Amino acid sequence: MQQKLTEWRRDFHQHPELGFEEERTSNIVADYLETLGLDVQRNVAGTGVIALLKGEAEGKTVGLRADMDALPIHDQKDSLYRSTVDGKMHACGHDAHTTILMGAATILSKKGVKKGNVKFIFQPAEEGRGGAEAMINAGCLENPKVDVMSGLHVNTGIDTGNITVTTERVGCGSADFFTLEVKGSGGHAAHPHQTIDSVAVTGEVITALQQIVSRQVAPVDSAVLTIGTIEGGSASNVIAPSVKMTGTVRTLNPEVREMIPKKMEQVVKGVTDAFGGSYELDYEYKFPSILNDLELRSVVEETADQVLGEGHCSQEKPSLGGEDFAFYTEKVPSIFFRLGVGNDQMVRFPGHHPQFDIDENAMPYGSAMLSQFALNYLDQ
Repeated sequence: MQQKLTEWRRDFHQHPELGFEEERTSNIVADYLETLGLDVQRNVAGTGVIALLKGEAEGKTVGLRADMDALPIHDQKDSLYRSTVDGKMHACGHDAHTTILMGAATILSKKGVKKGNVKFIFQPAEEGRGGAEAMINAGCLENPKVDVMSGLHVNTGIDTGNITVTTERVGCGSADFFTLEVKGSGGHAAHPHQTIDSVAVTGEVITALQQIVSRQVAPVDSAVLTIGTIEGGSASNVIAPSVKMTGTVRTLNPEVREMIPKKMEQVVKGVTDAFGGSYELDYEYKFPSILNDLELRSVVEETADQVLGEGHCSQEKPSLGGEDFAFYTEKVPSIFFRLGVGNDQMVRFPGHHPQFDIDENAMPYGSAMLSQFALNYLDQ
């Protein structure tokens, strides 16, 4: 299977497609799943694919999910399978996730399922474009009703042949986004007293916003507030009338998640009022936290002992990286784990890096973990 998985992954890697544009990818997936004799639905939520493997007897249904979309990043790797599309790249491993789930479908279709069903969910648009919600709204958890869900994410910081699960129920933090515009009054750079300098006010706003995390969130409650972009001004001798910023807020605690945008309003209003400016804040609650089911975590740990051998499943603290698998966890009991795809012979670039790559020898472990997890759950 290693050779076939590598061929699939490199093909996907060379032909990345952004969210809701995964037509080529989804057609390859659907065409192959049909050769396995699965009941395949195409064009779910646009470019999603659902395939159902029915067991010999009635029982529960396990959902296994992979995301298919790439990122708007230029691939800087020096490899034979680097992206052929300028400005698009599989820099987060979704090509591997898709390949791994195709491998799991292969294993299970050959082994067969005695009792229950396995539903393979190939989701578009995980990268901030609402793919999970779109799939759920399109009915991916119904007909038959999905009883539990599982998914994985590759991680170059973990050695191949190992997985990690979180020590707590929260698997990943919530991920919310905002746009903030600080408004002043423009004018000549030589006469700042005749203006309200939006750039200067913005500097004070940025500093003040960081006080929310460092001084108003309890140290034991992880939170991040990051300004990702900032844009303002048109010339060196002109005071800009406004500055626009975009950023993200990540939290683990739901109460902190609700508190931070309220504090942001207070802080920004206070600072802009003090300097005679104004502001406009647009805050979007995007991804909730992944909530892992503790009983399913035990199934994953037992599965890892079978597939990887004892001592190859470790526990880690929750990540503040957003993941829209969280929407499935709000609907059905779910478990999400990290698959090691790193080794000491490669440079371990993190996700979203323009030279991101994986140890492809890790993919069969992922396929085996997902397929055996499904069998172990259905055999309970």
